[in-house]
Amino acid sequence: MYDHVDKRGVFMKRWHGVLTALTLAAALGGMLLSLTVDSAAQSRATLAQVFIFIALAGFIATVLLRSARDRAAALATHGAVEEAVRQTCDFSSVAANEPALRSLTELRDYLMDPRKYARYGARMPKGVLLYGPPGTGKTLLARALAGEAGVPFFALSGSDFVEKYVGVGAGRVRELFKKARKAGRCVIFIDEIDALGKRRDEAASDERDQTLNALLSEMSGFYSGEGIIVVAATNRAETLDPALLRPGRFDRQIEVGLPGRAERLSILRLHSANKPLSGAVRLEALAMQTVGFSGAGLENLMNEAALLAANRDAEHIEEADLQAAYLKIVAGEDRASAANEAESRIIAIHEAGHAVASRLLSPENRLTRVSILPAGRGAAGYNLCVPRERVMVGRRHLENQICVLLAGRAAEQLAFGEDALTAGASSDIARATEIAASMVSELGMAGEPAVSLAALNRAVGGVTDASQSVRTLLDGLYRRTLELLDANRDAVMALADTLIEAEALDGAVAEGILDARLSTERRESA
Repeated sequence: MYDHVDKRGVFMKRWHGVLTALTLAAALGGMLLSLTVDSAAQSRATLAQVFIFIALAGFIATVLLRSARDRAAALATHGAVEEAVRQTCDFSSVAANEPALRSLTELRDYLMDPRKYARYGARMPKGVLLYGPPGTGKTLLARALAGEAGVPFFALSGSDFVEKYVGVGAGRVRELFKKARKAGRCVIFIDEIDALGKRRDEAASDERDQTLNALLSEMSGFYSGEGIIVVAATNRAETLDPALLRPGRFDRQIEVGLPGRAERLSILRLHSANKPLSGAVRLEALAMQTVGFSGAGLENLMNEAALLAANRDAEHIEEADLQAAYLKIVAGEDRASAANEAESRIIAIHEAGHAVASRLLSPENRLTRVSILPAGRGAAGYNLCVPRERVMVGRRHLENQICVLLAGRAAEQLAFGEDALTAGASSDIARATEIAASMVSELGMAGEPAVSLAALNRAVGGVTDASQSVRTLLDGLYRRTLELLDANRDAVMALADTLIEAEALDGAVAEGILDARLSTERRESA
């Protein structure tokens, strides 16, 4: 089919060039004749009009031919569908994600022996949706399923089906399922399915709607006994059209979330198996330190540490390499500061304010590093804390988090006065405002514990104004932060002075300086 399309595209391209040349020649001839004045002016004018008409007709034909040629090229792109490949990875290549693996084990057994399930009248899911944050291993799970079952693997992205020409994406969907049926038992994997499967509304395009309708039709049309399983992945399951998620299409939906501490440890062990780690390296401590890392993030961390060790021509990857890689990923690489003496003092007091508030309000968080050197993310300095893993987040914790964010600005005000405030706290204030707005509008944590103002606005149409409540909440928490730092001014100044001399401090050193000077009776736990 697509050889024919390619030949037609070449033919159209040649005729497009011929028509373009003829059009230009006709237009030029018409212009020259219209400028010629002699005794035969009338006949020449008539002939000029004929040439101009031919030029216009040629121009229109050229535009139409170009459109047809582009459409033919779009149809031929990638042969509509990539060929199936055999996967070399299997479930042993996957660490953590135990609930997802248990669910996929059923599908593997079905792909290997469909008749076993047919005897019980059981129907395997036609589609499996893997959803969760980026980097958690959704694509790896799909590849491991095909590799474990030993079946062909068709892998495409949702954007491969989206084209500007109506009908092209739908044609690719039909071609995909045609090839899958021809291959027999197989896994079809569609990454980023939200690119073609977003919820349909009045603003949707005809091309995207046709492509989605074709996918829905194909998934409803094939019999699950054929041994074809469609696996899709997305980071935004809430944006998908409900017709995709109904039983009979994506029957099974599996969350692939961020790993916990034990899961992070298994991922680190998997990715360090081929690396010469020093005997002093403690992966258990690194697993505790990497709260919030995805599987891809942990793999990147081990790779960065290996690169650092290779650059040193070291025999082993040391603990210092792992810590340097961690800091590089989380905060960015430190650069030489261009700040003058006065600016360095402001930055030091700002960061000391954050550290003091964090030590007092969230003592369960571990301070890893305090620096007044500019980092890779544009900050003039930073505090790096490892938070405690949580399942639930309470009001007190959110209020303490806001206070820690506002503590840099509060420390500046206490040290230099309100008139000397700088723009260094802009991102902290923006983040604090976002948390406060969420508390007021969505979480019912601003005096009305049973009311979500955001839901109320959606339901009855803009009858509430949360801005004043957010301002009141932030103003109260800022005053609380000022009082907290004022009561511990010695600790702020001591840490700031040390930072000016050292520029960067290890978390344990900074905690030692603070603990010797903090008023312990004021400490509050989140």
